[in-house]
Amino acid sequence: MQVNIEKINKNIDTIKYAKEGDAGFDLRASNDEILLPGEKKIIKTGIKIAIPKGYVGLIWDRSGIAANHEVHALAGVVDSGYRGEVGVVLKNLSKKEFNIETNMRIAQMIIQPFLSAKITEVDKLDETSRNDSGFGSSGTK
Repeated sequence: MQVNIEKINKNIDTIKYAKEGDAGFDLRASNDEILLPGEKKIIKTGIKIAIPKGYVGLIWDRSGIAANHEVHALAGVVDSGYRGEVGVVLKNLSKKEFNIETNMRIAQMIIQPFLSAKITEVDKLDETSRNDSGFGSSGTK
């Protein structure tokens, strides 16, 4: 499968997988930003991407940023029909400001196939052994 990327910020390094066999490729910040404690911002990446039909781009945390700086990526779906600049919603969960530098690897994208479901409204759903048991219903041990 081929995924075409248009660099709209020519100062951003080439988008690639860090290591052979990696599931996600890195997304980079297109400009300097400061993310204050508790703050959420959309960080632009300086790229547009053409995800093939039948696939989706899922934006995930970079584990080092999440573990070491408590910065989390939110809102991670890029549909195949979208052709605008990719933005990464970052939330600073720490008590320290987080400095984002131009070209910093801030998140990663995984491209995967998906199925579109036929949505059908019904009067009542079928019964299961679980029914509406959720949120902790199976315990922790």
